Formats: sequence, structure tokens, C-alpha cells
Amino acid sequence: MKKKFTRLAVAFSAAIMLTSCYSYTSVVGNGGTGNQKTTKWNHYVIGGLAPVGVSDSKAMAGDAKDYTVHTRQSFVNGLISSITFGLYTPTTTTVTK
Repeated sequence: MKKKFTRLAVAFSAAIMLTSCYSYTSVVGNGGTGNQKTTKWNHYVIGGLAPVGVSDSKAMAGDAKDYTVHTRQSFVNGLISSITFGLYTPTTTTVTK
């Protein structure tokens, strides 16, 4: 029984410690060449399964034809997600024009 508990504790610890922040980037046109950035949070519940409020990257870019969209879960987003036990899971979207 003790050996089984130890294995379970090691597996649980590894699962917690080996998680990472995810990110993905989308390039529209030639991509953002300037340094003008717009950042907004996206709001999800139940571990990211149900979107509550998601930013519109096209609206964030305005009339720009070339821009880069970078969506990620930052440290602060991950911290908030872990405090709420995954019930609220925010991400951050940054548009560079």
C-alpha cells in the first residue's frame, strides 16, 4: 500500500511540475513590423472548455493589413487558473502592428 501511494505521489508531482505555459503565434500578411502592441485577456471557464469572453484579434489590429497575433497563457494567467483550480482559465492575446 505504501509503495502504491508513493508511486501515485510521484506521478501527481511530476504532472504538476512538468506543465508549462502554452503559446501560439499567427502571422497575417507580412506580420507586425512596428512596435505598436495591443493586449487583451481572454476568459474561459472549466479548464478552457467554455469561452466566456474572447478578444477579436482583427478588431484589435484595426485597419492594419499586416500584423502578428500572439496568444499565450502567461505566468499570471496560470497562477489565477491554479488558484481557481481550473474553473477560470484566462489567456492573453497580443497583437503587434
